[in-house]
Amino acid sequence: MGGNTLFEFRMLGFDIKIDSSWLFIAALITWSLASRWFPSVLSGYSLITHWLLGALGAAGFFISILLHEMGHSVVARNYGIPIKGITLFIFGGVAELGHNPKNPKQEFMVAAAGPLVSFLLGLLFFGIGGMVQSAGISIPLAAVLRYLFMINIILAIFNLVPAFPLDGGRIFRAILWKGFKDYGKATRWAAKTGMFFAYALMAWGVWDIFHGNYISGLWSFFIAMFLHNAAKSIAAHYPKK
Repeated sequence: MGGNTLFEFRMLGFDIKIDSSWLFIAALITWSLASRWFPSVLSGYSLITHWLLGALGAAGFFISILLHEMGHSVVARNYGIPIKGITLFIFGGVAELGHNPKNPKQEFMVAAAGPLVSFLLGLLFFGIGGMVQSAGISIPLAAVLRYLFMINIILAIFNLVPAFPLDGGRIFRAILWKGFKDYGKATRWAAKTGMFFAYALMAWGVWDIFHGNYISGLWSFFIAMFLHNAAKSIAAHYPKK
């Protein structure tokens, strides 16, 4: 994270911080939707409409990420784990726990809460979008809801990859913790899968770049670098004895 807070607020008792790096991803999503997604699904509409819908889609994505992290935070708080705050930054969001979960069950439930919220949001947007389209209320609004359905399902599935520090990696650590009875060993194994996944994502990014998909390729590569560094950092905190 960049460490430069753009603005902050409180929601449901949690401190929410928006890192300045979030401006980049917000602008990128708006541009991508306005120049590619909406022109492909709404070819008969003006450029201004596409840009307005792009901004609306980016705002919906912002809310989706925030609710994803709120899911983690609410479950953690219910287990008595304090939340130092939620930060949204260029690579998504993170809910900072005051301390580690006390047992595998807590780890599993806190980690699974985020993807569950994303799945539920996806189903909600799908249902509302279907009703809007069927009623003929607004074709542009239905297109935005369709995008939010897709992005939430993708967000949920991506986060369930068993690679630390993704939510799936934390779920994987909970399972290993239950089996090994050793939090440190479980963390090292989960971090190894995280680094392996990061290498695979880097390779995918390079392949994408060589095939002319420069933005998506670079984005995959940068995400992979972030995941690799995060996994390597957490593994260093639990060296093999």
